[in-house]
Amino acid sequence: MDEIFDKLIRFQVERDWKKFHTPENLAKSISIEAAELLEHFQWGKDYNLEDVSEELADVLIYCIYMANSLDLDIKEIILDKMEKNAIKYPVDKSKGNATKYTEF
Repeated sequence: MDEIFDKLIRFQVERDWKKFHTPENLAKSISIEAAELLEHFQWGKDYNLEDVSEELADVLIYCIYMANSLDLDIKEIILDKMEKNAIKYPVDKSKGNATKYTEF
């Protein structure tokens, strides 16, 4: 992950894009790219895996840029969220169940 992170940041720095990559702009970009990803599933279950993977990559790249912009450690925030989710969704209540935790 560090290699990918370093490569992305180097790409950003070489192009002097960090000044455009504010949290607000990145949040917008994540939402826009997520919508473009969703568009591939709009009319059914058929999709082109290459196109979907490119859109997913765009979402992930912008997420990494946003974490960097906010000086957040990606591994740390994911692990923290997983701990919270484990409490919200205990295995005995959530296994095989798509119900939201507030409905348990």
